[in-house]
Amino acid sequence: MEPNDLAERGRRVLALEAEAIRRVAGQLGPAFATAVRLLAGAKGRLIVSGLGKSGLIGRKIAATLTSTGSPASFLHPVDSLHGDLGLVSRDDVAILLSKSGASDELFGLVGQLKRFGVPIIALTGNLDSPLARQADVALDASVSEEACPETLAPTASTTAALALGDALAVTLLEVKGFRREQFAALHPGGVLGKNLLLRVEDVMVAREIPTLGPERPMRECVVLLAEKRGTVAVVDGAGSLVGVVTAGDLTRLMERTDQFLGMPVREVMTKTPKTTTSDTLAGAAVRLMEQHGIMALPVLDGGRKVVGMVHLHDLMRAGAA
Repeated sequence: MEPNDLAERGRRVLALEAEAIRRVAGQLGPAFATAVRLLAGAKGRLIVSGLGKSGLIGRKIAATLTSTGSPASFLHPVDSLHGDLGLVSRDDVAILLSKSGASDELFGLVGQLKRFGVPIIALTGNLDSPLARQADVALDASVSEEACPETLAPTASTTAALALGDALAVTLLEVKGFRREQFAALHPGGVLGKNLLLRVEDVMVAREIPTLGPERPMRECVVLLAEKRGTVAVVDGAGSLVGVVTAGDLTRLMERTDQFLGMPVREVMTKTPKTTTSDTLAGAAVRLMEQHGIMALPVLDGGRKVVGMVHLHDLMRAGAA
């Protein structure tokens, strides 16, 4: 095959799988809301199960639920009948995945879940299947066709089931009010955890903060701009912020006049600068700087007193950008 032919075949697969997700999205309704309420009301853990490729998708769904504040465990339906059923309690809620809804190996587990009184949510491609009829709520994960020729391997159907599981997990975390800080606590390692846990106070300069009073001459400000990385906070007698002068302000001033060294800082400063606080997430400070083209932000306490200065380069080195 020519390269273009191969690429076109790949595009066909992606188009079919994207259409499968659109189809599942269009099928969501009251049953989805019922499923979310069941999951939100679980006093125990969430049990996820499925066979074959459905089982692999189930493992990912369980991992997503756990990482977003809803403890979940994957339970293999066959292993459940050989000792692993001890994982299940009456306070749990189960999510069972099956394209056909008729896998014999799944129904031993279904019977035990029924015996325990565990509510069952079915993700299935057949709402008229035995699994759908046994479930407390059945979600339609049917697709019009698989991306694999002759439907030799589940492709669009597993993509649809995975997306439906994500929809449950994300909706559930919103219902439960799961916050960024909680997510960070469950992901302390790597860049993700660092970005979510790092705050401005961890990066800001808190000593020898470059400040000047509004009546001080610009010649003093020029020295501070050169020595202190291009941003000077202008403060009143109580140390409260009244403005900011940056290297950019100085450049624009020099383009207008060369008689500026004796000018008071208040005539040059920006009177309504962007600021941040020490407990702000570092990532939020980065977004503010990028949005307004700022290289540094004064850090204020609750009374607008300057307690630090945070620089974009320091945030980048810390991994917040």
